[in-house]
Amino acid sequence: MKKTPFIKPALRLAMLWPHTWAGVTLGGMLMVIFFMGSLSVFAPEIDRWMMPSTRLAAPEGPVSLDQAVRPLVDRLSAGRTVQGWFVRLPEERNPVLTLRLRAEGGVIDGVASADGAMLPPVGTLGASSFFYPLHYSLHLRMGFIGIWIVSFATVAMLVGLISGVIIHARIFKDFFTFRSWGQTRRSVLDLHNLTGVLALPFHLMISFTGVVIIAPIVLPSGVNALYGGGIEGFYNDAIGGFDRPRAGAAAPLAPLDPMVAEARRLWGGGKVGYVQVLHPGDAAAYVRVSRSTEDRISLNNEPVVFDGVTGAVVKHAPLGPVVAAQRFLSGLHIVAFHHWSLRWLYFLLGLSGCALIGSGLLCWLEKRRAAHGVRAGVGWRVVAAMSCATTVGLLLATLAMMAANRALPADAPSRAMMEVAVFFGVWIASAIHAGARSAGGPPWRSQTGAAAGLAVACVALNGLTTGDHPFQALADGKMAVFGVDSVLLLTAALAFAAALRLGRPAKGRVGVEEAKHA
Repeated sequence: MKKTPFIKPALRLAMLWPHTWAGVTLGGMLMVIFFMGSLSVFAPEIDRWMMPSTRLAAPEGPVSLDQAVRPLVDRLSAGRTVQGWFVRLPEERNPVLTLRLRAEGGVIDGVASADGAMLPPVGTLGASSFFYPLHYSLHLRMGFIGIWIVSFATVAMLVGLISGVIIHARIFKDFFTFRSWGQTRRSVLDLHNLTGVLALPFHLMISFTGVVIIAPIVLPSGVNALYGGGIEGFYNDAIGGFDRPRAGAAAPLAPLDPMVAEARRLWGGGKVGYVQVLHPGDAAAYVRVSRSTEDRISLNNEPVVFDGVTGAVVKHAPLGPVVAAQRFLSGLHIVAFHHWSLRWLYFLLGLSGCALIGSGLLCWLEKRRAAHGVRAGVGWRVVAAMSCATTVGLLLATLAMMAANRALPADAPSRAMMEVAVFFGVWIASAIHAGARSAGGPPWRSQTGAAAGLAVACVALNGLTTGDHPFQALADGKMAVFGVDSVLLLTAALAFAAALRLGRPAKGRVGVEEAKHA
């Protein structure tokens, strides 16, 4: 009796089209999203590397807002009327005070140590303000267009994952198959299957939770139906927002430390993440104290709002079940909580997503070349150039930005924008180089070799400009700096090994039957 297949061939064939073209058309975008998301897992550590003045020891106890922060606000405002100010308090991974004031004449930013001593301007966007926003918005803020694009690509990733499971009926066999020797194309196909199967639960979770985070923006109908004022009403009503206008009558701001103590009592413990003061010096002043999420998965920071003059609690309401679930899933995606082994797992599995996407693009390129002999066709060349630019080219741009961060003078005007210009300049140059060379195949070897050199240069420049070479950083307990340098050196070694491997002559082509699985 003939055995009936678990998945019918017709269904597998039907799933092949969305799987292939979702990857080919949006693979480059997904590579940016996954790579920058992986870096964002260690954004505070990369910030310490890119901002040498913030390489401080974490404070041993809580910071007094009245003794350390309020005098700092007075110095920064320099007598100007302040409409409001915000401070993020130091913690283990980010050991500095970060302030932002809205005053007459514009916004004032400052960074200080835990005792209130001002630090030099950081002169860079760092990972938190460049790599992380690039992950979820592509730095296209007008009309949330970047978030819309990322949302569409994320849904396409879910389609690719589900259709991939249906296409690859030998999913359990693929889990134990990786032939790293012999034919390169067979190795790439095995890598695609292995990363797809091994990290499938993570990829499904991270894609789904990414959609959940931005659902209130891209699917606003439910938000509009439940909360007045649309997306702003959602965040105000559902996540502890509060607002009231100025009264126009002067009144002194009450001490802030008792408000912090009361907020911690209402929370039943926990640390303060940040504090926001609105309308200071006015009778309608109010203070929002928000909890740090370092000790929990959920991003529910349980804000407590106080009257700024009397110090009485104005608002403290628990989240509803739907919003609580959304905050939990958001925290599962962003992994802001302290758990070092899980953080490394997120980082490695995120990079496995890059390997999955990149190997899928390579499989498509090699299948087309093997089946049709097309090397210089326009479509093939475009995908080839895009694949090179969004894999090795993206790595080159990131390393070039980090090298520029250490090479540019600390007092250079518009230094942060110069670093951004280096990033996009190198990225565009790598794409042009890949396009010009793609007729004979993408220039993988030359670009991986350049990446190896840049990674070593980053470590060398950091040691020369700050004195914190890896051994010194380790001796001084600057584990963030040591960790970033170590990953850079590992990147250099892997890129150099890849360049050597790519320099070897090919040992043949993958068989037709194996190419069908690409």
